[in-house]
Amino acid sequence: MKQNEKLEVLNIDTSLYKTRISKKFRNRKPYEAADPHMIISFISGTVLDIIVKPGQIVKQGDDLMILDSMKMQNQLKCSIDGKIKNIPVKKGDKVSKGTVLLELE
Repeated sequence: MKQNEKLEVLNIDTSLYKTRISKKFRNRKPYEAADPHMIISFISGTVLDIIVKPGQIVKQGDDLMILDSMKMQNQLKCSIDGKIKNIPVKKGDKVSKGTVLLELE
């Protein structure tokens, strides 16, 4: 450790640690929780089927669409109660990870 290096306090789950904090760590993008109203692709694939329509009321656990990835069919389920606001993809579209698949009101 360098003579003039200052140790700072890092809080992880209420445990305090004295450590060197890098410039990269200090300038990192802060964590943001995912918006439950935006259904985003967690993996790249092809939209096989869209089960819902804009304006439809959905409940938690309802099937929304089927995404095919690496020969596996992933059924996307609704995580909250809501109403379908927008579906920016269509059946047959190839999507990459992070693509907005569906918006809820």
